[in-house]
Amino acid sequence: MGVSENIKLLRSRFELTQDELGKIAGVSGKAVHTWEIGSREPRMGAIQKIADHFGLSKSALIEDDGILHAFSNNVSDSENSNRVLTPKDERDIANDLKNIMEKLSNEEAGPASFDGEDIPEADREMFAAQVEIMLKRLKLINKELYNPNKNKK
Repeated sequence: MGVSENIKLLRSRFELTQDELGKIAGVSGKAVHTWEIGSREPRMGAIQKIADHFGLSKSALIEDDGILHAFSNNVSDSENSNRVLTPKDERDIANDLKNIMEKLSNEEAGPASFDGEDIPEADREMFAAQVEIMLKRLKLINKELYNPNKNKK
């Protein structure tokens, strides 16, 4: 079982449509379909986005039985749920990112400039993408650190 089966299992486990997983990976649902039937393999960038989103290693998506091993290492479902972002988490992150970017654009939290020069719009988009990644990682870390079931077995 390779990447195609791992993607199917991941999508199934989290009850995602091909379009939803495609959005996470930055591709179309049709691209996800081609991955799942094995006619194409995802690029490393898409694999990295999926891995980051679900708190997995890239090898969990690439290696034979990688997803099975990632989710069967004696980790309970409650612990596993702390490794993924829920739709509510995604909405919270989107709202936080929107607020941060609005404050930067309105110079409420300091000017959106570097060395006195306004940051070009393309660079603001790159900045926003990096802040979004950071917010997602922080959300996952906080879910892990502040999990009330963490020490229960």
